Amino acid sequence: MNVKEYLELPYHIVIRRIADESGAYYFATVQEFDGCMSHGDSHEEAFENIHDAMAGWIEAKLEGGFPVPEPLDDGRYSGKFVLRLPKSLHAKLALDAQREGVSLNQYALYKLAGR
Repeated sequence: MNVKEYLELPYHIVIRRIADESGAYYFATVQEFDGCMSHGDSHEEAFENIHDAMAGWIEAKLEGGFPVPEPLDDGRYSGKFVLRLPKSLHAKLALDAQREGVSLNQYALYKLAGR
């Protein structure tokens, strides 16, 4: 594949508004491309600039003989996974969930979300 073909794939671009000591701007990254980033004064400018950065990032990988990652497949995540833990921790979590009046699944989700 060439750069243009890669750019047509559905990569995950994240654009965040930043306000720090240098001012307010929009910062863009590509989840699949480590170190590929750009910014702009507006969301639209950051979006345009990240595409330019992506093209350069992909071109460098191809010229160096390195693989270009495929887009992440969101469909492979069902929202379910199996977790093994010590019996004592299982008991503690179950009791905490019961004390809160929620299911163990709801309580575990709450804890994993950092609450």
